[in-house]
Amino acid sequence: MSVRGTFLTFGFISRFLFALIVEGLVAVGLVVAVYLGWSLSFDLRQVGHIPERCWIYDVDGNVYSRLYGENRILVNVNQISPLFKKALLAREDSRFYEHHGVDIVGVSRAFTSNLSHFMLLQGGSTITQQLARNSFDLGKRDLSRKILEAFMALRIELTFSKDQILDYYTNRIYFGSGYYGLEAAARAYFGKSAAQVNLAEAATLAGLIRSPNRYSPINNPSGAVTQRNEVLDRMAELGYISTSDEQAAKATPLKTSGKKSSVPQQNYAMDALYHELQGIVSQDEIDSGGLKIYTTLDPALQLAADSAVDSFLTQIEDKSDYKHPRKSAYTENDRTNEEGTPYLQGAALVIDNHSGGIRAIVGGRDYKDSKFDRALQAVRSVGSTAKPFIYAAGYESGLFPGSQISDDPIRTGEVPEAPRWSPGNSDGSSRGTLPLRDGLIFSRNTMTIRVAERVGLGKVQSLLTEAGLGNNIPKLPSIYLGAFGATLKDVTAAYTAFPSGGVRREPYLIERIDDKQGRVLYQAHPLQRQTLKPAISWMMAETLEGVLSRGTAASAKSLGLDRTAAGKTGTTDDYKDAWFVGFTNSLTCGVWVGFDQPQTIEQRGYGAALALPIWVKIIEKASRTKYPDGEFTPPEPVLQVQLCSVSNAIATDECRAAGTAYQITLPQSMVPSQNCQVHKGEPINPNSEPADNGNNLRQRFLDSVKKLFGG
Repeated sequence: MSVRGTFLTFGFISRFLFALIVEGLVAVGLVVAVYLGWSLSFDLRQVGHIPERCWIYDVDGNVYSRLYGENRILVNVNQISPLFKKALLAREDSRFYEHHGVDIVGVSRAFTSNLSHFMLLQGGSTITQQLARNSFDLGKRDLSRKILEAFMALRIELTFSKDQILDYYTNRIYFGSGYYGLEAAARAYFGKSAAQVNLAEAATLAGLIRSPNRYSPINNPSGAVTQRNEVLDRMAELGYISTSDEQAAKATPLKTSGKKSSVPQQNYAMDALYHELQGIVSQDEIDSGGLKIYTTLDPALQLAADSAVDSFLTQIEDKSDYKHPRKSAYTENDRTNEEGTPYLQGAALVIDNHSGGIRAIVGGRDYKDSKFDRALQAVRSVGSTAKPFIYAAGYESGLFPGSQISDDPIRTGEVPEAPRWSPGNSDGSSRGTLPLRDGLIFSRNTMTIRVAERVGLGKVQSLLTEAGLGNNIPKLPSIYLGAFGATLKDVTAAYTAFPSGGVRREPYLIERIDDKQGRVLYQAHPLQRQTLKPAISWMMAETLEGVLSRGTAASAKSLGLDRTAAGKTGTTDDYKDAWFVGFTNSLTCGVWVGFDQPQTIEQRGYGAALALPIWVKIIEKASRTKYPDGEFTPPEPVLQVQLCSVSNAIATDECRAAGTAYQITLPQSMVPSQNCQVHKGEPINPNSEPADNGNNLRQRFLDSVKKLFGG
C-alpha cells in the first residue's frame, strides 16, 4: 500500500475513533444528565426523616406498649460506641472518610468480581449509597439502580457531613428480628444502649447488616458468631484493634439479653387509646412517630379487670345447665364476624374519681374474637342503675332517707302520663310503707316510681340527661326504671359524681403527649361538670353503701369485698342485661354482662349474681396504697336532727307520739328550716331517742346511728 493510501486509511480510522469517542462522550453525557436529573427529583430531607414508633407510657410513667411502626429508637451518632463505628467501617466501608459517596476502588473491585462470574455478586456500595437506597425507593436491583444510587450518594455527600450520614445510617438500617436502628438492636439483643456495647457485641451487630434475618443472634447464634469473627478479622487487618483484642473478643461467648422487646399490644385499651389519639394529633404526626404518649392506664388493674371478666364468665358457662354457646367452642372460622360473638360477653371500666382518668378498660372477653368495644360502643338498657339518680332528685326535692314511701302495687291512674302502667317489684311482693332509702337499697320498683312522681317526669328526665346517662332520654315514665339505653362508659362516668362531691368526671385515656424533642404537644384538661349538689352526692353515697351492706349486693362481703364501698345493681327485663356500678373514695368501676344480641342470660340472672362478682374482683385487686378507700367524707359540717318521716320537716313531740320521728345525720345545708306542720307540737331534742311506736323504730334508730341514716 502506498504512503498516500496508508495515510488515508489512518485518517479514516482516526476520524472513526474520534467520532466514536465523541458519541461515547455524548452518551455518557446523556446518561449523566438523565440520572442527575432523576436524582434531583428526590427530596433529600427524606434522608433525615426516619420513622420512629410512638411509645405508650402507663400512669406511673413506665413503658406500657407502642403503636405499630418500625421498632426504632433514635440516637445521636455521639451516643454510639466508638467500637461499633470501627466495626461498621471495617465491615461496610473502610474508605468512608476518603471518598465522596462513591468508592472508585470498591466499585472496581466489585466490577472485576462480577465480570469474572458473569453476574451481579458484589455491589461495592458505600455506607452513603446504602443510606440512599434505604431512604428512597430507587427501583429493583439492577445496573440502573446502581447508577441512580451513585448519583444520590454524591448528592447526599454534598448536603450532609460524614457524621450526619453515619447518624442517619445507624438509625435507619435493619438489624433483624424486627429491630430497626442500632439503639433498638443493642437493647433487644444485649440489654444495653448502643453507647455501652463491648467489642464482641459491636462486631456482632455490624455482622448483621448484610443479612440481618439470616444471622440474627436470637434465631441463628452460630451464624452470628461466624459473622462477628469475620468483622473482627477485618478490624485487626485494618489496624482498628490489636491482635490480642481480636482474640479476646472471638473467645467471648455470645450472650443475648433474653428480654422481649416491647411489642404493640392488641387489646381494647390500645384500640380506645388510638381513637382518642386521632382526635388530638394529626394522622401525619402519628405516622411520623417519635411521640411519647402518657396515659392514665394502670397495667396491674388492667390485667386484673381482663382476668376478672373472662374467668368469671367462664365459670358461668361451665354450669351443667348452661344453655348458650360457650366461648371455648369459638373457632378461627367464627372470627370472620368481628362485630359480635354468640357467647356471653362482659365489659368493665375503671375510672379515677379525682381526675376521670381511665385506669382499666375491658371491651369484651377476647379482642381476637371481636374488636367491638362493649365498654365504649355498646348501648344497652341501663335498668336499675338509673335509680340512684331518681333518689338524688328526690333528695333535691325535699325528701330524705327516712321519708315514708309506699311499696304497695301501683294503682291504675297513679302515674298520669301512663295511667295503665303498673309495674311490680322483681320478687312480686309488696312490703307496705318503708323508709325511702330502702326503696333504693332493695331496688323496689314501686317505691322508685312514687319517688319519681313526687319529683316530676320533666325534672327526672333533666337530671338523667345532666348526669350524662344519655342525650336522647325519652320523656316517658318508663325511664324511672331505666328503660333507655346508654354505654357502660356513660353510666360509670355518671356515678363518679357520688364520691366526688357531685362532680361528674369525663373519662379520658391520654394525659400528655410529647414530641421527639420532648416538647409538650398536648396536656389533658379533663372535663368535669357539677351534676349534683355536694351535700346530695354525699347523702347518695351513704345510701348506696347500704346496697352493699344489706341490700341487693349484700353478697359482696362473701365474695371477698373488704373495703368501704357503695354501688347499685342493675337488671333489665327478662334478665337480658346484668350491671353493677360501684365506687370507693378513689375509684368508680362499672361492669356489664350480656349477649351482643340481647337475650335472657339465665333465670334470676340479676346484676348481683352476674356482674357483682366481677366488680368485687377488680376493686379488691386495686392497690390500697394507690387507691385508698375509707368512709365517704361529708362536704360540709353535719348535724344530728330529728325529722318527721311524713312531713320531712323538723320533728316535734307530736311526731314522736305518732311514731313518725326519727334521728338522722345530715349536711347542715340539707337540714329543714320548718317544724312539722302535720303533727304540730314542740321541737324535740335531736339527741333524745325517738319513742317506740311498735314498728321497731328503736331498731331503725340503732341502724341509723351505725350507718348515719335513720328510718
